[in-house]
Amino acid sequence: MIGYILVGTNDLERASAFYDRVLATLGAKREFTEEREVGWRVGKGPVFAICKPFDGDRATFGNGTMIALVASSNETVDQTYANAIEAGGTAEGRPGQRGATFYGAYFRDLDGNKICIFRMS
Repeated sequence: MIGYILVGTNDLERASAFYDRVLATLGAKREFTEEREVGWRVGKGPVFAICKPFDGDRATFGNGTMIALVASSNETVDQTYANAIEAGGTAEGRPGQRGATFYGAYFRDLDGNKICIFRMS
């Protein structure tokens, strides 16, 4: 059920070096390096990634932290997002294509935890 884990950082270069070392112990290798984000993976398992918060604010515990859940279809992404909003969640990013292979939506639950529901094609 877990697609990827994302945690915030204020210093991407420093955090990348830290996780290169720490995650290598677990057999993880860098999967990608982008302007605001770096991710690692073991085999075909979930990605662990670090990023500078999208809103430009300082990363804190919870700002930049997000749990991502895999959906089986774009329609499932749409429905899960709609259900979350209808149940009192807060919109953080309507469903849509983000990049060539990523379709996702973002919301916060009733306690403010940020959740992504997504599908990779």
